[in-house]
Amino acid sequence: MADIRVQSEPFDYGQECAAFAQAHSDNGAIVTFCGIVRGEDGLQAMEIEHYPGMTERALHRIAAEAAARWSLGGALILHRHGHLTPEEPIMMVATAARHRADAFAAADFMMDYLKSRAPFWKKERRASGESWVAAREVDEQALSRW
Repeated sequence: MADIRVQSEPFDYGQECAAFAQAHSDNGAIVTFCGIVRGEDGLQAMEIEHYPGMTERALHRIAAEAAARWSLGGALILHRHGHLTPEEPIMMVATAARHRADAFAAADFMMDYLKSRAPFWKKERRASGESWVAAREVDEQALSRW
């Protein structure tokens, strides 16, 4: 049911949204979210690492849990890895459901889990050097509502 893709190649958010909506046109609601690499604080690039196989299994679990909690007709998690620069899409989530409340809740749930539990490691590169991105307390707190 869920389409899970972990890739280094860029993706076209508009094309992905259109394809997802077309594939799930029998649903009454489609919700999408796209995360973009922010160029704030002098960020020049971001390196995202993951363990193939392990990452996809974790993303499938997140999508399966969302489908078990809400009445979903479909779900997509697309996440990039490798070298990314500011303004590039880094990831997207899409959900399809008969009703908008389910589509919104499932997308929000998947985003919260992706931010804090998905096995991706991010290193930020700036002119002043590079550093690994640490887990943020606000992301951990967001999980408590689920």
